[in-house]
Amino acid sequence: MKKLLLQFDTDTIPSVFDTIVGYDGGADRVCSYSGLTPSTIKPLVEGAIFTRPPKDKKNTAIFVGGSNMAAGQALFTAVQSHFFPGFQVSVMLDSNGSNTTAAAAIAKLASSSGSLQGKKAVVLAGTGPVGQRAAALLAQEGASVVITARTLARAKQACDNVKAQFGFELTPLEAFTNDARGQAISDAQVVFAAGATGIQLLDPEHWQDNPSLEMLADANATPPIGIGGINMMDRGVKRSGKIIWGAIGFGALKLAVHRACIAALFTDNTLVLDAKPIFQLAKQMA
Repeated sequence: MKKLLLQFDTDTIPSVFDTIVGYDGGADRVCSYSGLTPSTIKPLVEGAIFTRPPKDKKNTAIFVGGSNMAAGQALFTAVQSHFFPGFQVSVMLDSNGSNTTAAAAIAKLASSSGSLQGKKAVVLAGTGPVGQRAAALLAQEGASVVITARTLARAKQACDNVKAQFGFELTPLEAFTNDARGQAISDAQVVFAAGATGIQLLDPEHWQDNPSLEMLADANATPPIGIGGINMMDRGVKRSGKIIWGAIGFGALKLAVHRACIAALFTDNTLVLDAKPIFQLAKQMA
């Protein structure tokens, strides 16, 4: 029986990236649907759960994607609301690659250090989906986490979002300039930069001579990258006494995790893959 991956995308055009990784992850056929909302999803979900007998339902799975994580989260929740005992298929959420990107980055930081327990971690420009998920995963590993933003209100909102979804208490901090962000990391051991494409958040002098810093990772692969003085290709290299991970450096794990999650969807019909279970898989693979 063919393995069918139903790609439910919130954008008007389904992600080509997600389609390709769906095939690379083991799907025999990827069926892409675009522009989906919670109000339009019911007939598609019913088609997925009613067509195959219980022993074969594991061969149908749903992937929720798109460029907007909030829309994806709402669609992900709506999909599951139409499941009931005996009638469900496995489902994964990775809008804009947020879950797999954050999981891969934090898994690499955790494996580099041995443990993140008790460390202070600062997520720079952490108000987006990747930043919020990275912050939650750092907190899950026992780190004390600060989220910075250009305004305190945005930082507080991000912390509130993480608490509501994941249950962790984080510290918001306003840091409008590179110098302010440099001050924010002055006593941190871990830094994760999650800023917008092409925006530098730290200059080299803000971190190179910082004696408390142990590890830095940057999710931005478009020059100028988020942390000046590191390279997007850095793969756990030592620079200025710190362990450095660039976006391409941990990107190989991100892709491997994405593929592995797709493969896992077809092993059981009850899997629900969001940030935490994706992170557990990333840690095993890292």
